[in-house]
Amino acid sequence: MGFSFWLARLRSCSNKSAFSKAFRDSFYHYKSQLNTCQKNLPSTIAEKTKSHAFSWSSCLLPLAFAVSAGSLTFQSHNNHPSLCEPSNLDSRKVTIGGKASTEFVVKGTHKEVPQELIDELKAICQDNMTLDYDERFYHGKPQNSFHKAVNIPDVVVFPRSEEEVSQIVKSCNKHKVPIVPYGGATSIEGHTLSPNGGVCIDMTLMKRVKALHIRDMDVVVEPGIGWMELNEYLEPYGLFFPLDPGPGATIGGMCATRCSGSLAVRYGTMRDNVISLKVVLANGIIVKTASRARKSAAGYDLTRLMIGSEGTLGVVTEVTLRLQKIPEHSVVAMCNFPTIKDAADVAIDTMLSGIQVSRVELLDEVQVRAVNIANGKNLPEVPTLMFEFIGTEAYSHEQTQIVQRIVSEHNGSDFVFTEDPEAKKELWKIRKEALWACFAMEPNFEAMISDVCVPLSNLAELISRSKQELDASSLVCTVIAHAGDGNFHTVILFDPNEEEHRREAERLNQFMVYTALSMEGSYSSWHYVSLFQIMNY
Repeated sequence: MGFSFWLARLRSCSNKSAFSKAFRDSFYHYKSQLNTCQKNLPSTIAEKTKSHAFSWSSCLLPLAFAVSAGSLTFQSHNNHPSLCEPSNLDSRKVTIGGKASTEFVVKGTHKEVPQELIDELKAICQDNMTLDYDERFYHGKPQNSFHKAVNIPDVVVFPRSEEEVSQIVKSCNKHKVPIVPYGGATSIEGHTLSPNGGVCIDMTLMKRVKALHIRDMDVVVEPGIGWMELNEYLEPYGLFFPLDPGPGATIGGMCATRCSGSLAVRYGTMRDNVISLKVVLANGIIVKTASRARKSAAGYDLTRLMIGSEGTLGVVTEVTLRLQKIPEHSVVAMCNFPTIKDAADVAIDTMLSGIQVSRVELLDEVQVRAVNIANGKNLPEVPTLMFEFIGTEAYSHEQTQIVQRIVSEHNGSDFVFTEDPEAKKELWKIRKEALWACFAMEPNFEAMISDVCVPLSNLAELISRSKQELDASSLVCTVIAHAGDGNFHTVILFDPNEEEHRREAERLNQFMVYTALSMEGSYSSWHYVSLFQIMNY
């Protein structure tokens, strides 16, 4: 395929240590089979708690939010220059980056990690830790984000059990050293940056399926397992986990970011598909948020509190997931439109018709052009909708016919559908690799990703207004939408080293954010919530 140059660029960190190779060989083997980059979302705990700050039983919610606030505002009392700063960073460019900022160096202060903590971590993790610079730099620079930080982790640890995670966090809490949980490293928004140095907790060795309850349709897993690996495990049992973010995403990171994906229009987001969690809090206490019961009104909904907290409240160590039956039959359809508004209107009318579609994805003409360039395709370069219908064979065909009629009422054309498994897989692969296809148009640029969401009735207007700005811009911009639930992304390709590019990317992003907010929408539907958004919006 056309993505090898991009994969090579993302994996440019060379001369890995023997330790690095030993711990990533199997992980990279799996990712290379996908021939794509990673996109999920681990998050940061900047640990700043006091010994009396946690009384879990007496005052849960205020304390949980206090921990979150403390995490976000952590600053070291030691302001000497960073001891772990990559040599190629220019301190004159240090600033706060984030959703509304294209400044790509995030500031922070650095506190030297005491030798006592290093010794404690060595005792806990044995050989599953490293001080190697290349390994620390790899963990401190998100591979799919243009952002950098003035610091990288001082230590990277690879726990193998929940108890080890608890001990690691307790030690970091004692020494007041920040920690960064790390999963599939598929974040496209800089989640794994370590602006204050500290300890990176890489969860990828905790990837067991602990229990499968077929009759209850749930599964208990560790956070390091990927959703694709999990579905391979579940397939022989006729079950699957329905959320499908980027390839390589792990369950822990998916919980941290409250992710969704193309199937969310049918099955909901992560908050709807997690039954229970086990979490290590910032002082090392292990908490189970709920039982396996599908319904409970006993106390606070701690599971929902943790999901989407992005590491600010705790480190996820176990997840109980709701499963679904693999559909008996499915049909995938595609159709074209003269304008993106026509395509958005069809998505809205399809949902209003009551059809239980499992996917409704929209690509604008620029994104289709990127797909053609990257994959050697010859698709019509016009706004395109992709659907998936599931159920019995008869029901899937009935849905297809209803949607075909709706498409014809909105100037749609070239309505085609397939039931062939390989053809369906190829079509969804095009959608899944849409982000990396963009770089075929501008191989030397970086991508700024928007993630706005509005009530479904406002989607057509939001996309239309955004497209006017995007098409008028000097930058190459594509639109990719989860059109069935009012969410769309824009990929803005720009050169971070060009001031004019940065300003234009920022302007476009802010236009879409504020337009979405004016329509009672959100500036982040599932990619991220961070200190940067709080500061900027």
